[in-house]
Amino acid sequence: MTIIMKDAALVSRLRADLLAWYDGHGRDLPWRKGARDPYRVWLSEVMLQQTTTAHAAPYYARFLELWPTVADLAAADDGAVMAQWAGLGYYARARRLLECARAVVRDHGGRFPDREDALLKLPGFGPYTAAAVAAIAFDHPANVVDGNIERVMTRLYAIATPLPAGRSEVRQASAQWVMAQRAGDWPQALMDLANQVCRPKSPLCLLCPLNAACVAFRAGDPDRYPAKLAKAPKPRRHGVVFVVTDGVSVIVERREGKGLLGGMLGLPHSDWQAEGGEVAVKHMFDLTYQTFGAYEHVFTHFALTQEVWLARVSVDDFSDVLRRHNAYQALPLAEVKALPTVFAKALKSLLSLDLAAG
Repeated sequence: MTIIMKDAALVSRLRADLLAWYDGHGRDLPWRKGARDPYRVWLSEVMLQQTTTAHAAPYYARFLELWPTVADLAAADDGAVMAQWAGLGYYARARRLLECARAVVRDHGGRFPDREDALLKLPGFGPYTAAAVAAIAFDHPANVVDGNIERVMTRLYAIATPLPAGRSEVRQASAQWVMAQRAGDWPQALMDLANQVCRPKSPLCLLCPLNAACVAFRAGDPDRYPAKLAKAPKPRRHGVVFVVTDGVSVIVERREGKGLLGGMLGLPHSDWQAEGGEVAVKHMFDLTYQTFGAYEHVFTHFALTQEVWLARVSVDDFSDVLRRHNAYQALPLAEVKALPTVFAKALKSLLSLDLAAG
């Protein structure tokens, strides 16, 4: 299906109306403050993938405090960056963040390219990120399309093809609104409209500056869009996580650099077996454990049920375990935020107890 061009004069007028709305109603977000530094734009865009603005904001502030420029990030220790990323999820993004920062410094003299085609050659840059940085940081016209903009466009044009199959139609539609005038503000205006007015449920259509052109609004059925295929249930896995503590620290390991949670600190655990499979549990470190319930965690491709096995040991025994197993290290309980959520959950209930007791 080819999206039919809306009247060019109408598009231009409505585009101006939305930008005027944005001037008065745009969100006060930390990455919009001051000059549009491509490093800050890129960092915010990477953090906001699969993450809410409220959740990403403190991580963004902390990264800028520790590594205020792309050169600072490029020179950072991998483990320190991964620790600061813990809790944001999708940890491959943190590894690619470091790869990209180092490529910018090594290959571009510490300056981000300003064109989409050049940005696309950087590690971790896909079509969305390249378009967003080109537009927002450099004010170049670019067809920026994220999930928020998909929602606005599917409603404006009543695009009935379910996503993701309908994304080519969405891109055709959104391209008709891309112009040189305020190219960097345009995608941000659309995103704010989606956040505040064109909401996933119960959109506030009467307040929308684009409603004169919105087919879904005229039909009285904006909640129908965007159409999506029903999601298949996620496969389920299960396993055991081992919590070994002397009441002050907990034993952790640095995971291999590749794969799920690669490069992150993590608690020792059994293999995660498919539902119905038997979990082979060894008494890690030859200690005696007590079971401490179980918890759920959902990854992108599977859901996990994990039992918690707890061993409280003396300071001397704790040191002995680390001496005998030098691939592991101690992490102070006060620093468990450095762990990915799937492991931090194992400690959440335990930290409410007096671990030094008993």
